[in-house]
Amino acid sequence: MARSRRGKPIHGWLNIDKPLRMTSAACVAAVKRATDAAKVGHAGTLDPLATGVLPLALGEATKTVGWLTDADKAYRMTIRWGERRTTDDREGEVVETSSKRPARADILAALPDFVGTLEQRPPAFSAIKIAGRRAYDMARAGAAPEMTPRQVRIDDLRLLEVVDKDHAIFSVVCGKGTYMRSLARDLAIRLDTCGHVAALRRTRVGNFAEAGAISLEMLNNFGHSAAARCALIPIATALDDIPALAISESEATRLRNGQAIPVPQSADRAQIQAIGNDGIVLVMAAATPVALARFDGTQLRPVRVLNL
Repeated sequence: MARSRRGKPIHGWLNIDKPLRMTSAACVAAVKRATDAAKVGHAGTLDPLATGVLPLALGEATKTVGWLTDADKAYRMTIRWGERRTTDDREGEVVETSSKRPARADILAALPDFVGTLEQRPPAFSAIKIAGRRAYDMARAGAAPEMTPRQVRIDDLRLLEVVDKDHAIFSVVCGKGTYMRSLARDLAIRLDTCGHVAALRRTRVGNFAEAGAISLEMLNNFGHSAAARCALIPIATALDDIPALAISESEATRLRNGQAIPVPQSADRAQIQAIGNDGIVLVMAAATPVALARFDGTQLRPVRVLNL
């Protein structure tokens, strides 16, 4: 019996500009077809309503997805005032209306209340699991769950434009787990009205920016050519915030075999401890990433070995 075709061992990142109305999972499937990569995963889901930066990890880069998922993100969001919807975005049904429209001065005065660390209640239509079920499944079945507020971090929130009396555009820079739909809902409530996300574009995830994103159409045009490989971004790009440590080839072999190696240089030990990051470092042999390893005070122990 012939063995099933598994795809090519392609390693690195693609910075995809996710199109409107496509799920993140469908985007992953499209990239697998376009590149014939054996393994593809995404770092941070985007709702079908949203467009923009969706970093996709191929091959060994999938082992570093967790670090990019924790990275800061930036968005451009349009809020539609005067309508609350079931999903807190334009995809849902209207459940409340208001005739009040906030003035520019009132919007600007409210923004500082939404910057910093704050409690945010996730939307009922979200992927959070409650008692083993996705919240959106429960909401679609007519049993919308009570969502527990959680701490999130918003680093920057700015009013970019008042388009008309019904719409305003904002830029947002935030930490992991912040919901733009919840922000739109809560900001509208603070302004004594109701509102929802009318349009959303993610402009950055960590070091992956809107300016460098490529469309699925462009990737399909590349096909399996060398141009597709040229679009690949090195695995280490997602790990720029993690200190890098150079080691020898013999030490790299030990790490790849799951063995710990000593860190003899006091300067290297001091650098790792000063930066923090839970003792995690990116270990490099020449220009090749070898592993993500944890420093325990004297030794480096492999956490994720990269087979490159």
